[in-house]
Amino acid sequence: MRRENQSTVSEFLLLGLPIRPEQQAMFFALFLGMYLTTVLGNLLIILLIRLDSRLHTPMYFFLSHLAFTDVSFSSVTVPKMLMNMHAKYKSISYAGCISQTYFFIFCADLDSFLITSMAYDRYVAICHPLHYSIVMSQSICVMLVAGSWVIACACALLHTLLLAQLSFCADHTVPHFFCDLAALLKLSCSDTSLNQLVIFTAGLTAIMLPFLCIVVSYGHIGATILRVPSSKGICKALSTCGSHLSVVTLYYGAIIGLYFLPSSNNTNNKNLIASLMYTVVTPMLNPFIYSLRNKDMKGALRKIFCGRK
Repeated sequence: MRRENQSTVSEFLLLGLPIRPEQQAMFFALFLGMYLTTVLGNLLIILLIRLDSRLHTPMYFFLSHLAFTDVSFSSVTVPKMLMNMHAKYKSISYAGCISQTYFFIFCADLDSFLITSMAYDRYVAICHPLHYSIVMSQSICVMLVAGSWVIACACALLHTLLLAQLSFCADHTVPHFFCDLAALLKLSCSDTSLNQLVIFTAGLTAIMLPFLCIVVSYGHIGATILRVPSSKGICKALSTCGSHLSVVTLYYGAIIGLYFLPSSNNTNNKNLIASLMYTVVTPMLNPFIYSLRNKDMKGALRKIFCGRK
């Protein structure tokens, strides 16, 4: 019965962002510029890390994967959003919607795990510097990244398979600029209790548990920094962790504001703004954060463009 109902769903309508018609061109140019900055900036980070042998370290290994994930994260939602801003009929096919949901969840979870791996790398580097080369060996780094990809893929696949089993009501209008899982569940005529349970458990696994690991890691880092007698050592530790802390604040701040701080007023607008923050703004800012606050990245950039060694 579900398959029969489900086969009648051929497409969904995306309401998009609440932008006035006279402002469409301005916002289109703004989001297009942000998207191009995201793609070019993160690809530049990947290029610098590959070309400069000084950046062949665990931290930059994780950063290169994070940059690739950020490009993918934005590419899942932004191009379709830009297309719909100039389209009269803002539709997305059923298969396209399900696929977009899968890749969105996959990239979001992968981002979370990679940020956690970077926090663990900083913890080992500052709290156990003598054992750093052993603990953060190449094989361990590859295992951490591979594990992040596998777990993120499994979580996204589980959500998507459960979503594909649902039947949907006559109203196929999604009040969002992409196929958000929570918004799709509200349109379903089926029992979504299992989906909600999986969202809760997977959310704890992919979002809250990594966030707690980051908090614990930086708690230990903070305690270690306070025990350092020299102000030079403190400044060096803070400069090493400053970029990563900025990314953590931006990424998890948006997610916690969206999912853990509900508001009774303008809830949908708040959801849209928070979603824009961690799908568009944060991936765009990451290249600036890591390049402007990091001496190694600035040195690699000068080496590429100025020929300095």
